Amino acid sequence: MNTLMDKITFNGTESTKLVVINLLKHVSQSIALPILGILVFLALWSTAANNIDTSLGKFPGPGAVAEQVVNLYQEHRAERIKAEKFYQRQEERNAKRLAQDPNYQPKIRPYTGKETFWDQIITSLITVMSGFLLAAIIAIPLGIAVGLSRSLNTAINPIIQIFKPVSPLAWLPLVTMVVSALYVSDDPMFAKSFVNSLITVTLCCLWPMVINTSIGVSSIDEDWVNVSKVLQLPALKHIQKIVLPASIPAIFTGMRLSLGIAWMVLIAAEMLAQNPGLGKFVWDEFQNGSSQSLSRIMTAVLVIGLIGFLLDRSMLSIQSLLSWNKQTDLR
Repeated sequence: MNTLMDKITFNGTESTKLVVINLLKHVSQSIALPILGILVFLALWSTAANNIDTSLGKFPGPGAVAEQVVNLYQEHRAERIKAEKFYQRQEERNAKRLAQDPNYQPKIRPYTGKETFWDQIITSLITVMSGFLLAAIIAIPLGIAVGLSRSLNTAINPIIQIFKPVSPLAWLPLVTMVVSALYVSDDPMFAKSFVNSLITVTLCCLWPMVINTSIGVSSIDEDWVNVSKVLQLPALKHIQKIVLPASIPAIFTGMRLSLGIAWMVLIAAEMLAQNPGLGKFVWDEFQNGSSQSLSRIMTAVLVIGLIGFLLDRSMLSIQSLLSWNKQTDLR
Protein backbone atom coordinates (compact mmCIF):
# COMPACT_ATOMS: atom_id res chain seq x y z
CA MET A 1 0.00 0.00 0.00
CA ASN A 2 2.79 2.44 0.91
CA THR A 3 4.65 1.69 -2.33
CA LEU A 4 1.52 2.34 -4.34
CA MET A 5 0.77 5.55 -2.54
CA ASP A 6 4.34 6.79 -2.99
CA LYS A 7 3.77 6.67 -6.76
CA ILE A 8 0.59 8.78 -6.47
CA THR A 9 0.98 12.52 -6.30
CA PHE A 10 -1.96 14.83 -5.75
CA ASN A 11 -0.43 18.30 -5.84
CA GLY A 12 2.44 16.80 -3.91
CA THR A 13 0.60 16.91 -0.57
CA GLU A 14 0.93 14.24 2.08
CA SER A 15 -2.48 15.19 3.49
CA THR A 16 -4.20 14.03 0.30
CA LYS A 17 -2.46 10.66 0.55
CA LEU A 18 -3.67 10.34 4.12
CA VAL A 19 -7.26 11.11 3.06
CA VAL A 20 -7.10 8.46 0.32
CA ILE A 21 -5.66 5.89 2.74
CA ASN A 22 -8.37 6.60 5.32
CA LEU A 23 -11.03 6.39 2.62
CA LEU A 24 -9.76 3.01 1.46
CA LYS A 25 -9.68 1.75 5.06
CA HIS A 26 -13.23 2.94 5.63
CA VAL A 27 -14.46 1.27 2.42
CA SER A 28 -12.73 -2.00 3.30
CA GLN A 29 -14.17 -2.02 6.82
CA SER A 30 -17.73 -0.98 5.97
CA ILE A 31 -18.19 -2.84 2.66
CA ALA A 32 -15.42 -5.27 1.80
CA LEU A 33 -15.22 -7.04 5.17
CA PRO A 34 -19.00 -7.66 5.51
CA ILE A 35 -19.10 -8.98 1.93
CA LEU A 36 -16.14 -11.23 2.65
CA GLY A 37 -17.84 -12.54 5.81
CA ILE A 38 -21.04 -13.30 3.87
CA LEU A 39 -19.11 -15.10 1.11
CA VAL A 40 -17.24 -17.23 3.67
CA PHE A 41 -20.54 -18.05 5.39
CA LEU A 42 -22.16 -19.05 2.08
CA ALA A 43 -19.17 -21.26 1.21
CA LEU A 44 -19.25 -23.02 4.59
CA TRP A 45 -23.04 -23.38 4.39
CA SER A 46 -22.88 -24.87 0.90
CA THR A 47 -20.12 -27.31 1.90
CA ALA A 48 -21.96 -28.43 5.03
CA ALA A 49 -25.28 -28.80 3.17
CA ASN A 50 -23.73 -31.11 0.58
CA ASN A 51 -22.52 -33.41 3.35
CA ILE A 52 -25.76 -33.62 5.34
CA ASP A 53 -28.39 -36.16 4.32
CA THR A 54 -31.81 -36.16 5.95
CA SER A 55 -34.94 -38.27 5.58
CA LEU A 56 -36.20 -35.67 3.09
CA GLY A 57 -32.99 -35.49 1.10
CA LYS A 58 -30.00 -33.16 1.13
CA PHE A 59 -29.94 -30.29 3.58
CA PRO A 60 -30.81 -27.13 1.61
CA GLY A 61 -27.91 -24.98 0.47
CA PRO A 62 -27.89 -21.39 -0.80
CA GLY A 63 -29.00 -22.45 -4.29
CA ALA A 64 -32.06 -24.33 -3.02
CA VAL A 65 -33.06 -21.37 -0.84
CA ALA A 66 -32.69 -18.92 -3.74
CA GLU A 67 -34.89 -21.20 -5.84
CA GLN A 68 -37.57 -21.25 -3.13
CA VAL A 69 -37.55 -17.45 -2.85
CA VAL A 70 -38.50 -17.32 -6.54
CA ASN A 71 -41.09 -20.10 -6.12
CA LEU A 72 -42.71 -18.44 -3.11
CA TYR A 73 -42.94 -15.12 -4.93
CA GLN A 74 -44.49 -16.81 -7.97
CA GLU A 75 -47.03 -18.56 -5.72
CA HIS A 76 -47.88 -15.19 -4.20
CA ARG A 77 -48.40 -13.61 -7.62
CA ALA A 78 -50.55 -16.55 -8.76
CA GLU A 79 -52.72 -16.22 -5.67
CA ARG A 80 -53.13 -12.46 -6.21
CA ILE A 81 -54.19 -13.10 -9.83
CA LYS A 82 -56.80 -15.60 -8.59
CA ALA A 83 -58.09 -13.00 -6.13
CA GLU A 84 -58.31 -10.33 -8.85
CA LYS A 85 -60.23 -12.68 -11.13
CA PHE A 86 -62.52 -13.65 -8.25
CA TYR A 87 -63.49 -10.02 -7.57
CA GLN A 88 -63.73 -9.27 -11.29
CA ARG A 89 -66.26 -12.09 -11.76
CA GLN A 90 -68.32 -10.73 -8.88
CA GLU A 91 -68.31 -7.21 -10.32
CA GLU A 92 -69.41 -8.52 -13.73
CA ARG A 93 -72.16 -10.61 -12.16
CA ASN A 94 -73.36 -7.66 -10.06
CA ALA A 95 -73.35 -5.40 -13.13
CA LYS A 96 -75.59 -7.85 -14.99
CA ARG A 97 -77.95 -8.16 -12.02
CA LEU A 98 -78.16 -4.38 -11.67
CA ALA A 99 -78.97 -4.06 -15.39
CA GLN A 100 -81.87 -6.48 -14.91
CA ASP A 101 -82.96 -5.17 -11.50
CA PRO A 102 -81.96 -1.59 -10.50
CA ASN A 103 -83.10 -2.28 -6.90
CA TYR A 104 -80.63 -5.12 -6.48
CA GLN A 105 -78.10 -4.62 -3.64
CA PRO A 106 -74.66 -5.73 -4.90
CA LYS A 107 -72.68 -8.04 -2.63
CA ILE A 108 -68.94 -8.56 -2.70
CA ARG A 109 -67.77 -11.69 -0.91
CA PRO A 110 -64.20 -11.68 0.41
CA TYR A 111 -61.63 -13.91 -1.24
CA THR A 112 -60.91 -16.89 0.97
CA GLY A 113 -57.87 -18.36 -0.76
CA LYS A 114 -54.87 -19.59 1.17
CA GLU A 115 -52.43 -17.10 2.65
CA THR A 116 -49.12 -16.94 0.84
CA PHE A 117 -45.67 -16.72 2.38
CA TRP A 118 -45.65 -12.94 1.87
CA ASP A 119 -49.09 -12.61 3.46
CA GLN A 120 -47.83 -14.54 6.47
CA ILE A 121 -44.84 -12.19 6.80
CA ILE A 122 -47.25 -9.24 7.01
CA THR A 123 -49.41 -11.09 9.55
CA SER A 124 -46.39 -11.77 11.77
CA LEU A 125 -45.25 -8.14 11.55
CA ILE A 126 -48.71 -6.87 12.48
CA THR A 127 -48.88 -9.27 15.43
CA VAL A 128 -45.44 -8.47 16.82
CA MET A 129 -45.83 -4.71 16.46
CA SER A 130 -49.31 -4.77 18.02
CA GLY A 131 -48.06 -6.71 21.02
CA PHE A 132 -44.93 -4.56 21.28
CA LEU A 133 -46.88 -1.27 21.22
CA LEU A 134 -49.38 -2.55 23.78
CA ALA A 135 -46.49 -3.56 26.05
CA ALA A 136 -44.83 -0.15 25.59
CA ILE A 137 -48.05 1.65 26.59
CA ILE A 138 -48.07 -0.35 29.83
CA ALA A 139 -44.36 -0.77 30.59
CA ILE A 140 -42.91 2.71 29.97
CA PRO A 141 -45.27 4.63 32.31
CA LEU A 142 -44.89 1.85 34.90
CA GLY A 143 -41.09 1.98 34.57
CA ILE A 144 -41.09 5.76 35.01
CA ALA A 145 -43.25 5.45 38.13
CA VAL A 146 -41.02 2.72 39.56
CA GLY A 147 -37.88 4.74 38.82
CA LEU A 148 -39.25 7.86 40.52
CA SER A 149 -40.59 6.13 43.62
CA ARG A 150 -38.36 3.99 45.82
CA SER A 151 -41.40 2.72 47.72
CA LEU A 152 -43.10 1.57 44.52
CA ASN A 153 -39.83 0.03 43.36
CA THR A 154 -39.54 -1.94 46.59
CA ALA A 155 -43.15 -3.11 46.31
CA ILE A 156 -43.09 -4.16 42.63
CA ASN A 157 -39.52 -5.46 42.31
CA PRO A 158 -40.28 -8.93 43.80
CA ILE A 159 -43.14 -9.41 41.32
CA ILE A 160 -40.91 -8.41 38.40
CA GLN A 161 -38.11 -10.73 39.55
CA ILE A 162 -40.53 -13.67 39.87
CA PHE A 163 -42.19 -13.32 36.48
CA LYS A 164 -39.18 -12.05 34.50
CA PRO A 165 -37.56 -15.53 34.03
CA VAL A 166 -40.84 -17.21 33.02
CA SER A 167 -40.93 -18.09 29.35
CA PRO A 168 -43.87 -16.40 27.62
CA LEU A 169 -44.68 -19.76 26.03
CA ALA A 170 -45.45 -21.06 29.51
CA TRP A 171 -48.22 -18.45 29.61
CA LEU A 172 -49.68 -19.52 26.28
CA PRO A 173 -51.95 -22.33 27.60
CA LEU A 174 -53.32 -19.97 30.28
CA VAL A 175 -53.74 -17.15 27.78
CA THR A 176 -55.57 -19.49 25.40
CA MET A 177 -57.99 -20.62 28.12
CA VAL A 178 -58.68 -17.06 29.32
CA VAL A 179 -59.20 -15.72 25.78
CA SER A 180 -61.52 -18.62 24.95
CA ALA A 181 -63.56 -17.88 28.08
CA LEU A 182 -63.73 -14.09 27.81
CA TYR A 183 -63.41 -13.34 24.10
CA VAL A 184 -66.80 -14.65 23.02
CA SER A 185 -68.48 -13.11 20.00
CA ASP A 186 -70.48 -14.28 17.01
CA ASP A 187 -68.59 -11.80 14.83
CA PRO A 188 -65.19 -11.19 16.49
CA MET A 189 -63.08 -8.27 15.28
CA PHE A 190 -59.89 -10.37 15.62
CA ALA A 191 -59.31 -14.10 15.41
CA LYS A 192 -58.67 -15.80 18.74
CA SER A 193 -55.34 -17.15 17.46
CA PHE A 194 -54.22 -13.56 16.76
CA VAL A 195 -55.28 -12.42 20.25
CA ASN A 196 -53.42 -15.35 21.85
CA SER A 197 -50.21 -14.51 19.98
CA LEU A 198 -50.59 -10.78 20.68
CA ILE A 199 -50.98 -11.25 24.45
CA THR A 200 -48.05 -13.68 24.52
CA VAL A 201 -45.86 -11.12 22.74
CA THR A 202 -47.02 -8.41 25.16
CA LEU A 203 -46.07 -10.53 28.17
CA CYS A 204 -42.56 -11.13 26.85
CA CYS A 205 -42.06 -7.42 26.06
CA LEU A 206 -43.07 -6.04 29.45
CA TRP A 207 -40.18 -6.88 31.72
CA PRO A 208 -37.13 -5.59 29.77
CA MET A 209 -38.91 -2.28 29.15
CA VAL A 210 -40.00 -1.86 32.77
CA ILE A 211 -36.55 -2.71 34.14
CA ASN A 212 -34.52 -0.56 31.73
CA THR A 213 -36.91 2.38 31.98
CA SER A 214 -36.82 2.33 35.78
CA ILE A 215 -33.02 2.09 35.80
CA GLY A 216 -32.74 4.98 33.35
CA VAL A 217 -35.11 7.16 35.40
CA SER A 218 -33.45 6.38 38.75
CA SER A 219 -29.99 7.11 37.28
CA ILE A 220 -30.75 10.69 36.17
CA ASP A 221 -28.01 13.18 37.04
CA GLU A 222 -28.72 14.74 40.43
CA ASP A 223 -27.93 18.21 39.07
CA TRP A 224 -30.79 17.93 36.58
CA VAL A 225 -33.17 16.95 39.38
CA ASN A 226 -31.99 19.93 41.42
CA VAL A 227 -32.65 22.25 38.46
CA SER A 228 -36.20 20.92 38.30
CA LYS A 229 -36.63 21.61 42.03
CA VAL A 230 -35.26 25.15 41.71
CA LEU A 231 -37.66 25.86 38.83
CA GLN A 232 -40.45 24.22 40.85
CA LEU A 233 -41.63 22.22 37.85
CA PRO A 234 -44.92 20.34 38.30
CA ALA A 235 -44.69 16.54 38.28
CA LEU A 236 -45.81 16.14 34.67
CA LYS A 237 -43.49 18.93 33.48
CA HIS A 238 -40.62 17.34 35.42
CA ILE A 239 -41.25 14.05 33.61
CA GLN A 240 -41.63 15.76 30.23
CA LYS A 241 -38.63 18.11 30.45
CA ILE A 242 -36.18 16.21 32.64
CA VAL A 243 -37.03 12.52 33.06
CA LEU A 244 -37.92 11.49 29.51
CA PRO A 245 -35.06 13.25 27.65
CA ALA A 246 -32.50 11.95 30.15
CA SER A 247 -33.77 8.36 30.14
CA ILE A 248 -34.42 7.91 26.39
CA PRO A 249 -31.23 5.80 25.85
CA ALA A 250 -32.21 3.39 28.64
CA ILE A 251 -35.84 3.27 27.48
CA PHE A 252 -34.83 2.42 23.92
CA THR A 253 -32.36 -0.20 25.15
CA GLY A 254 -35.28 -1.92 26.85
CA MET A 255 -37.45 -1.50 23.76
CA ARG A 256 -34.77 -3.01 21.49
CA LEU A 257 -34.34 -5.97 23.84
CA SER A 258 -38.10 -6.44 24.06
CA LEU A 259 -38.63 -6.27 20.31
CA GLY A 260 -35.88 -8.81 19.64
CA ILE A 261 -37.28 -11.21 22.23
CA ALA A 262 -40.82 -10.64 20.98
CA TRP A 263 -39.89 -11.54 17.41
CA MET A 264 -38.27 -14.79 18.59
CA VAL A 265 -41.18 -15.73 20.85
CA LEU A 266 -43.78 -14.88 18.21
CA ILE A 267 -42.60 -17.59 15.84
CA ALA A 268 -42.98 -20.27 18.52
CA ALA A 269 -46.32 -18.81 19.66
CA GLU A 270 -47.65 -18.89 16.10
CA MET A 271 -46.68 -22.55 15.83
CA LEU A 272 -48.64 -23.43 18.96
CA ALA A 273 -51.55 -21.01 18.53
CA GLN A 274 -51.77 -21.71 14.78
CA ASN A 275 -51.93 -17.99 14.06
CA PRO A 276 -51.38 -17.67 10.27
CA GLY A 277 -47.90 -16.14 10.35
CA LEU A 278 -44.32 -17.24 9.73
CA GLY A 279 -44.42 -19.66 12.67
CA LYS A 280 -47.41 -21.47 11.20
CA PHE A 281 -45.67 -21.53 7.80
CA VAL A 282 -42.65 -23.30 9.33
CA TRP A 283 -44.87 -25.75 11.22
CA ASP A 284 -47.01 -26.53 8.17
CA GLU A 285 -43.94 -27.19 6.04
CA PHE A 286 -42.49 -29.43 8.75
CA GLN A 287 -45.75 -31.38 8.87
CA ASN A 288 -45.94 -31.47 5.07
CA GLY A 289 -42.69 -33.40 4.72
CA SER A 290 -42.32 -32.84 0.97
CA SER A 291 -39.03 -32.76 -0.89
CA GLN A 292 -39.11 -28.95 -0.83
CA SER A 293 -40.06 -28.57 2.82
CA LEU A 294 -36.52 -28.23 4.14
CA SER A 295 -35.54 -25.54 1.67
CA ARG A 296 -38.77 -23.64 2.35
CA ILE A 297 -38.17 -23.84 6.11
CA MET A 298 -34.60 -22.62 5.62
CA THR A 299 -35.92 -19.74 3.54
CA ALA A 300 -38.28 -18.81 6.37
CA VAL A 301 -35.40 -18.99 8.86
CA LEU A 302 -33.34 -16.51 6.83
CA VAL A 303 -36.33 -14.21 6.36
CA ILE A 304 -37.03 -14.30 10.10
CA GLY A 305 -33.42 -13.35 10.83
CA LEU A 306 -33.40 -10.57 8.23
CA ILE A 307 -36.65 -9.07 9.55
CA GLY A 308 -35.33 -9.22 13.12
CA PHE A 309 -32.21 -7.33 12.02
CA LEU A 310 -34.28 -4.68 10.21
CA LEU A 311 -36.57 -4.22 13.22
CA ASP A 312 -33.56 -3.63 15.46
CA ARG A 313 -32.02 -1.13 12.99
CA SER A 314 -35.36 0.67 12.72
CA MET A 315 -35.63 1.00 16.50
CA LEU A 316 -32.06 2.28 16.67
CA SER A 317 -32.79 4.87 13.98
CA ILE A 318 -35.86 6.08 15.91
CA GLN A 319 -33.73 6.35 19.04
CA SER A 320 -31.15 8.45 17.18
CA LEU A 321 -33.94 10.68 15.87
CA LEU A 322 -35.59 11.26 19.27
CA SER A 323 -32.52 11.38 21.50
CA TRP A 324 -30.90 14.71 22.32
CA ASN A 325 -27.55 12.94 21.99
CA LYS A 326 -26.98 12.65 18.23
CA GLN A 327 -23.80 10.62 18.80
CA THR A 328 -25.81 7.45 19.32
CA ASP A 329 -23.69 4.40 18.61
CA LEU A 330 -25.48 2.69 15.70
CA ARG A 331 -24.41 -0.88 16.40
